Amino acid sequence: MNKLHIYLSHLEHNFTVLKGLIKPSTSLIGVVKASAYGTDAVSIALCLEALGIDRLAVAYTAEGVALKKAGIKCPIMVFYPQHESLETLLEYNLEPVAYSVRILNKLQSLAVDNTLKPIPLHLKFNTGLNRLGFAPSIVEEIVSKSQSDYFNLISIYSHLAASEEQRPSQICETQIEKFLELKRKSKKIVSKTVAFHLLNSSGIFNYSEHQHDAVRSGIALYGFANHPEWDAMLKPVSQLTSTILQIVSVKKGETVGYNSGWVAQHDAQIATLPLGHADGISRQFGLGKIQVSINGKKASIVGNVCMDMCMIDVTKIDCHEGDEVELFGFKNSAEKVAKSGDTISYELLSNVGQRVERIIHR
Repeated sequence: MNKLHIYLSHLEHNFTVLKGLIKPSTSLIGVVKASAYGTDAVSIALCLEALGIDRLAVAYTAEGVALKKAGIKCPIMVFYPQHESLETLLEYNLEPVAYSVRILNKLQSLAVDNTLKPIPLHLKFNTGLNRLGFAPSIVEEIVSKSQSDYFNLISIYSHLAASEEQRPSQICETQIEKFLELKRKSKKIVSKTVAFHLLNSSGIFNYSEHQHDAVRSGIALYGFANHPEWDAMLKPVSQLTSTILQIVSVKKGETVGYNSGWVAQHDAQIATLPLGHADGISRQFGLGKIQVSINGKKASIVGNVCMDMCMIDVTKIDCHEGDEVELFGFKNSAEKVAKSGDTISYELLSNVGQRVERIIHR
């Protein structure tokens, strides 16, 4: 019925491209949060581990625990650990990112109480994204605290807010300057080698001269880098397909879908797909905004998308019930589909519902 095809050979291609953009000495951190951007976290993580990824990263503790239970041995950093999940995080030998004094203090108290030391630690500083992170103004205080016997400081990093913007980008230049300054201050304090990293996927392509000791790649591993020229170097890892459930004839003037979302301007053939909100095709993709691919031709979604279904106009397409339809993948780029639906590839990819069957292609 509905299938998300996941091509590990394309993941390997993207991995190779990214490795070619960085120095041999620069570590590559593979981001596999949100079910590896809507694919299958375990399969992706195992593949990246086999390819020689230096470190994996997830958003929350539960994601890291699932990977550890699946047998992943590669170091896994947790970007946004929650206060109440820190004990579990340490139990499974995950690497926490401290982004606030509260989190750092809690980690230290756990190390004291449970002799869990030294705790592998990453520090995140807010240089302008204004989402999470320590203020650069307290870098000496925070880095000094991380030098205690309770911690093994692994890396210090920040995140660019607009790395895909055409250069020069004032916000990125300001962030880079702040990061270089906090790096300079940190190096005066740290007693061992610590990795510094700033670049995300788009940054790897756009600011390679600022790769420092490591880079983090999420969306680029899955085939997208927020710019047509960069996207052309990559291969999409996932392809979402469905099948036509039924084709009905609609006369001119009749309506299709909830709230009479589409009025037939002519006698039409409407195909229904078993794919809707619950599968990641949100309401914003209806009303003719996006097209799908059927037998090499494009057809628009008409009317409002339903929870479990959507309808497409196949009046001019030779197709039958049971035929395969591509929502995004190779004939229908996820980046273009997302743009047509007023969103971004990240959202489209990560929203694919769990009831959509995952098919892994080696």
